[in-house]
Amino acid sequence: MTDATSQLITTADGKPLKAALAASLAVRRRRALMLVAPLFLFILISFIVPIGQMLFQSIYNDTFSKNAPNLVAWFDSHPKGSEIDESAYAALAADLAQMKKDRTAGEAGTRINYDVSGTRSLFTGTARGADKFQPPFKEAILKAEKKWDDPIIWRAMRSASSPWTIDFYLAANDLTRDAQGHITGVAEGQAIYKKLMWRTVALSLEITAICLLLGFPIAHLLATLPMRKAMLLMILVLLPFWTSLLVRTTAWMVLLQSQGVLNDLLVWLHIIGEDGRIQMMYNKTGTIVAMTHILLPFTILPLYSVMKTIPPSYVRAARSLGATSWTAFRRVYLPQTLPGIGAGGLLVFILAMGYYITPALVGGADGQMISNMIAMHMQKTLNWSLAAALAAELLALVLIFFWIYDKLVGIDKMKLG
Repeated sequence: MTDATSQLITTADGKPLKAALAASLAVRRRRALMLVAPLFLFILISFIVPIGQMLFQSIYNDTFSKNAPNLVAWFDSHPKGSEIDESAYAALAADLAQMKKDRTAGEAGTRINYDVSGTRSLFTGTARGADKFQPPFKEAILKAEKKWDDPIIWRAMRSASSPWTIDFYLAANDLTRDAQGHITGVAEGQAIYKKLMWRTVALSLEITAICLLLGFPIAHLLATLPMRKAMLLMILVLLPFWTSLLVRTTAWMVLLQSQGVLNDLLVWLHIIGEDGRIQMMYNKTGTIVAMTHILLPFTILPLYSVMKTIPPSYVRAARSLGATSWTAFRRVYLPQTLPGIGAGGLLVFILAMGYYITPALVGGADGQMISNMIAMHMQKTLNWSLAAALAAELLALVLIFFWIYDKLVGIDKMKLG
């Protein structure tokens, strides 16, 4: 039907058919939007906004700048490299006196303490007597605490005088600034974040590969067994979901420790001696074993959902045409399972990248992941800006792997169920 014809045809109420169809489509779209609006608002309020606020803190931190307006003004009027003169110490004295009054010295000192260790106590200690300082302020402040003469502290305060900063991303990559403000690497013993980030990626890839190797035959067995036996096996696969994550992790601690069940069994079977017990806890091995057990169902279920739809007649036809069992599997069966392999592998990899409870309990020093450092800064050091920077880098890595998967396999081919 052409546009001209649709304009000529009218509905019962006299409206052109094309206009009526457009109005009907608009009504359907509004109804569809109203149906998904509650879910969209829920995701926006409970997921997107909190994550956005958290990531925003990685580049914005005003805990020093809002509590030290005089120093901020001095830094704005004096370029980098300026001498820390009497006017700078006068601004510092005025801000410390106000911090004492407002009880914010610890808050401002905490921000500088992120860059220079020990400065929180420097701020709180000096602020106690700040209202008694008299000119010359430089002499009075240095008499109270000589550490204020350190150019590193003044460099950190200059950097923190602006709430907008990339310093937390520098810290997340084991970088810092020297007294002149130049970016440089941290001391050798303090470089931990890049090592943990690459360890997280390596462990996640290893766990993903192991889950795929173990999950593929289990999923194939589920898809080919008679229904009664398949349902029994499916219950065993789903059983971990009915048990607390903490309980499962604790069970592995009982099994893997030096005086645990597995070592006792090996000693009882005379496979190892009493003095040759295997260390499977508080290392990389413990993390891989426990996390593989926890994440294995997330591999099996997508694989099973794909394998269940593959007709067995395809492989039989290939074998009847002269293909060996391996050739029929490699060229006929395996390509059809790629959507399940991609979905299960990607799901396990993303979950493994963000796990922190299991590595914290069974990983020890060698099995820790970057998520453990994020949790530590969130809960203990309260350096939320650094935690946000690390989380942003972790999110970026996941998105990069997601993009690589889309380019190599195609996200449209992924099937979760």
